[in-house]
Amino acid sequence: MKTARLASSFTLAVLLLSGAAFAQTDPGVQSGNRGTGAALPSVLSNSPSGILAFFTDGQARFQEVESVSGGTNNGLGPRFNSNSCSSCHGQPAIGGTGAAVNPQFQFTSDGVAPRDTTPSFITANGPTREARFPFFFNSNGSVNTNAPNGGVEDLFTVTGRSDAGSCSLSQPSFAAAQQANDIIFRIPTPTFGAGLIENLDESTLLKNTAANNNNRLGISGTLNHNGNDGTITRFGWKAQNKSLHIFAGEAYNVEMGISNLLFPQDRPLPGEEGGGGSGLTGLPATCLNLSGGGYPEDANNPGSAGAAVLDDVSAFANFMRTLAPPPTGGVVLNGQQVPSQTIAAGSSLFSAIGCATCHNSTVGSTQKSNITSSLSNAPVNAFSDLEIHHMGTGLADNVSQGGAGGDQFRTAPLWGLGQRIFLLHDGRTTNLNAAIEAHQSSGSEATNVEENFDNLNTTQQQEILDFLRSL
Repeated sequence: MKTARLASSFTLAVLLLSGAAFAQTDPGVQSGNRGTGAALPSVLSNSPSGILAFFTDGQARFQEVESVSGGTNNGLGPRFNSNSCSSCHGQPAIGGTGAAVNPQFQFTSDGVAPRDTTPSFITANGPTREARFPFFFNSNGSVNTNAPNGGVEDLFTVTGRSDAGSCSLSQPSFAAAQQANDIIFRIPTPTFGAGLIENLDESTLLKNTAANNNNRLGISGTLNHNGNDGTITRFGWKAQNKSLHIFAGEAYNVEMGISNLLFPQDRPLPGEEGGGGSGLTGLPATCLNLSGGGYPEDANNPGSAGAAVLDDVSAFANFMRTLAPPPTGGVVLNGQQVPSQTIAAGSSLFSAIGCATCHNSTVGSTQKSNITSSLSNAPVNAFSDLEIHHMGTGLADNVSQGGAGGDQFRTAPLWGLGQRIFLLHDGRTTNLNAAIEAHQSSGSEATNVEENFDNLNTTQQQEILDFLRSL
């Protein structure tokens, strides 16, 4: 981790601009949403009885805008990246990834974060992002590569809001981190079909890994594991989270600052409570329990009846768990419908050159579900092996999570790719060509496969791009 370095700004600039030099064309984001965002079929038929109410309740809460105090939905802050789940997970439907218009860009002007400055990497039509500093800083402002950080540095504070009392906090030094090349970004992962991924058993994943690693492409993926019980984890950019419940609870606490039954305290910044930080003070007393109701701010409500008895985190998890996987669809390129034969040819080439060694069309089938029948014995056509792989210096972010090191990432599921705007873990490009090129760098397991793509003729490369946008 200490030896890998972040990609230089020059390399990143070349990557961002590289799409213009390609002879083949990324068809781009396909119009409409192809029906994405619907509940699983058995949930839509309300089987078992009452489950549709849990889906709609979770979907509604997923879109609620949080307040600090005095409102209907309290608990925001003291630091946050956004103020609702759907503001980050909205493309092409609720539950997806970042939308074309970034809500974070307006927070400092519309009163959500009145005393803050919008970081330069948050733009009106750029990706919705969170920021991390891979390493802590020395007292003189230099980067201490012997002190790994990697925790989320929330973009905004509640300071100056009428519902935040006297809480006064400063934003992290994003400009200094950029100047020191000690900042990386993550964009939201889509959650469609996540319940199917959650219901894959360990033996299926292990068998799939063994089969995948029998290759001559230099690919040797592994599975990330939970530090508590040692079992396989599968959610997040580095497959660091075990379940959708944990995924939701962590996001509620880290991204919105809301304490909950899984993460029951307000969260200080990494430098305020440990690691290489110099303050080790935690949050000031004036910034604790801002909602006024006590901890955790998100709790269940046994005095109510029906679906509303659940805490928000459980409702979020139920919603994501019962979202249907994104359907495939046709592709339009330059105003013309791409023939189905072209997409089929692209699918065959995708496998032939080795892409499917990691982006497995089907990782396996689920076990019987105790939640709803659509989650039972179902193929998980995610185009991912759910493994973590070394992706080399070009994509390395120097952040470790669980057993995943600084250049390791989960194979991103490609289902729904036809509807995604921002690509790769940090949203650095909107062009599939550039995303594919980024798979090749020193130390990347995908280098040989990317070179196989480069060796195709332009017609074949176009067929693969067309196929990817059909997903």
